[in-house]
Amino acid sequence: MRRITKEELAQHNGRDGAPSWVAYAGKVYDVSASFLWQQGRHQVSHRAGEDLTAAFETAPHGPDLLLERFPVVGVLVD
Repeated sequence: MRRITKEELAQHNGRDGAPSWVAYAGKVYDVSASFLWQQGRHQVSHRAGEDLTAAFETAPHGPDLLLERFPVVGVLVD
């Protein structure tokens, strides 16, 4: 599986034509096809190009609801 650095993830922020990628629990998902991630933002508080693992601890839904339908594009590495 493709290895993606935090720097590479940050480049996929959904702005200026870039795809929207988010990381959760070591996996990187392409959420570009979701209308909920327009312009790389979700519900004003979440941004594409970031690791959202900690953010899911306080989310009103689990990560499965949000991410299960999106393709995994790689694994996040340090």
